Amino acid sequence: MSHAFSGRRHVDPETAKRIQALADQMGYHPSSMARALRSGRTGVIALASSMPFAVAAGPSRLGFLMEIAASAAMSALTRDLALCLIPPHPAAQGKGSVSFDGVILVEPMRDDPLVAYFEQRKTPIVSIGTVPDRPDIPAVNIRSRETAALLLDHLAQQGCHRVAALIGSAPRTSQIESAAAYEAFVTRFGGPSQLVRMGEEEAEDTAYQETLQLLRANPSIDGIFAAIDAFASGAMRAAQELGWTVPDRLRLVTRYDGVRAKLSQPPLTAVDLHLPAIAEKAVHLLLDQIEGSSRMIEADLPELIVRRSSQRRS
Repeated sequence: MSHAFSGRRHVDPETAKRIQALADQMGYHPSSMARALRSGRTGVIALASSMPFAVAAGPSRLGFLMEIAASAAMSALTRDLALCLIPPHPAAQGKGSVSFDGVILVEPMRDDPLVAYFEQRKTPIVSIGTVPDRPDIPAVNIRSRETAALLLDHLAQQGCHRVAALIGSAPRTSQIESAAAYEAFVTRFGGPSQLVRMGEEEAEDTAYQETLQLLRANPSIDGIFAAIDAFASGAMRAAQELGWTVPDRLRLVTRYDGVRAKLSQPPLTAVDLHLPAIAEKAVHLLLDQIEGSSRMIEADLPELIVRRSSQRRS
């Protein structure tokens, strides 16, 4: 009977029909646990990130990680897989008791403990955003340097001559490449480098305090590139407290076109990273990795979404 349900061996079609009819009559369903034991698969894949929830989940839990999770879950379901969202810390209680066929890591850091944890367990890994110094880990390259350059060039086109950058200090590829794009921008257009590195914990409040100091000390700044949307929210609060009108005196842009960007007053110029398509690519890449095929793929080019926070008045 098991061969008729598994499809792993040939069974006469008429015999298979009779077995299926009998099973329907008896209300029999093949055991998913037994099937997993035979195949060595659980039918479950996981999604994880070491980013703090304040950054990854965002306001009302609708942020960067949550958008990827929703899209990855839909992609998994269409393949008869379950997707499990797991805590960001390897030592989280109960994580070790759960088995996954593979895991998608969202923007892991250099020497990320999640990478070490899953490698020790010999769990197949793929990454959304390349892992710094680990070209051996299959990844969807989300083109962070091109994204930063797109936003910085937009500020220049809007007449900004003294642009500051708020960039995360965690060694994630998105932040490393954003910093490189900013330094190249400063070299190309001249002017002093005003790059501020910040931690991800309490990201909005940290950016608020840092931007207050930055603008008070450098009144000639006329544009800010925030590599994390929570940084942009904090920078907007600081500018408004100082009476710097956006966009008349200060133009502000951020990397992720999420809830923060859309609900900000004024709304923030941001970038559509095409996260649903990225999540789909990551699920496909993970299934290839589980089957033993390892490769890198590139995300589609990001799309600039221009809003009032950066538009020069005519």
